[in-house]
Amino acid sequence: MLPPFGCSPCGDDDWQRHHQQRKLRMMRFWRDGLERQIAAVTAAISTLEQQIERDQASSS
Repeated sequence: MLPPFGCSPCGDDDWQRHHQQRKLRMMRFWRDGLERQIAAVTAAISTLEQQIERDQASSS
């Protein structure tokens, strides 16, 4: 198995550990972005629910 471009050849254990750490950082980056999106959607839902409640109260 050949290492990806930009990775100097080193012992198999070192390469595997480096690859796993890089993959972990990438997945954490993706998770952080998804958490930001979920927070934004949650806030939008909450605001919309408040507007609906307010409109129902004012029309009654």
